[in-house]
Parts: sequence; structure tokens; C-alpha cells
Amino acid sequence: MTTEQHPAIIGLTGGIASGKSTVAERWRGRGVPIIDADQVAREVVTKGAPAHASIRTTFGEEVIQKDGELDRAALGRIVFADTAQLDKLNAIVHPAMMTRITERVGEYHKAGRRWLVYEAALIIEKGLNPTLTEVISVIATPAQQLERLMARNPITEQEARERIASQTDNDTRRQASDHIMNNDGSVDALMEEADKHLARLIATYGRL
Repeated sequence: MTTEQHPAIIGLTGGIASGKSTVAERWRGRGVPIIDADQVAREVVTKGAPAHASIRTTFGEEVIQKDGELDRAALGRIVFADTAQLDKLNAIVHPAMMTRITERVGEYHKAGRRWLVYEAALIIEKGLNPTLTEVISVIATPAQQLERLMARNPITEQEARERIASQTDNDTRRQASDHIMNNDGSVDALMEEADKHLARLIATYGRL
């Protein structure tokens, strides 16, 4: 992966309920500029945005709330149970996200940032690896993901399994990543790993 980008863009990824966002929050608290793909995805599907209109046309009124905003839970039940429907959604949302993300990177570049983190679950699935300076994956076992996901989200076990299965497997993540954080222990252990990687990133790409 190239190291010629300015700023360097570090991909932070991992399956649902893997601990990726916990790592990102740790780094954010230490001043790391982070572009959160989930947040960008929410921004580009708000009422009035072009992607919102396309989703409404594609999936129908059942995914729209009374106030006109997207019913994310209803849409999730559709797309996580059917990969073809998920592909349709991604084909709508992904280009809009890339436009917004490019704008954000440009803003950080103008501000003189040496590097930033792009936090996204689908870096590997979308083949974004070559566009990033390096990729770090946070990995938990599927059983751990299932337990954590059901503890935090009001969904059934079947829905949880479908969401996990809709993403790539850990072996693929290991092969496609430059660095791995194993989140198979305590939160404190994960934080220690996060701090080690932050120190490495600063040593490699410069202080924040």
C-alpha cells in the first residue's frame, strides 16, 4: 500500500461488534482525526439528500418514517437478510459517501494534518485497501461478535447472525490487513493494543 498520500490515510476496520469503534473512540480522545464511515453514511441519507431519494425509490415507503427520514431498522431488516438487496443499497450509498469523504480528507489536508484514520466496516469488502496507506483490522471471534451484538442491539439472534454473515470472514481480514488487533480479551487489553498502535502510527507518520 502506498505511503505517498498526504495526509496518510489509515484504514481501521473490523466486523460488526468487533471493537473497531472502541479503538476509534480511544484514538479520537487522544486527538486523532477520524472519519467515521457510519456517520458519513447517516449524513448522506438524511431527508433531502440525493441518496435518500434513491433509497425511497428502490426500497419503497416501508423504509421511510412518518417524518420523512429513513427508517434504518426497517431497511436493515431487508438488506441484512438478502445480499442482493444489500448490494443495491451499497450501490446507492457508497458513491455519495466517497464524495463526502474526499471532501473531508481535503479539509484535513488544508489544515496541515499529516495523517488521519478512516474507520469503516467494509474497507476490505469494498476493495478500498489499495487507496489507503495501511489497513488495521480489529478481530473478534464470531461467537464474541454475536454475544456483543445481541447485548447492545434489540435484535433477534437470527438477525444478529445475518449481519455477521453479511461481512467478510476473519481469515480474509487477516490476509488483507497490514496490522491486526485481536479483541479476544478484556477492554483493558484492547486499549493497551490501541495505545501501542497509536504510538507506532505517530512514530511512522508524525505527531498529531
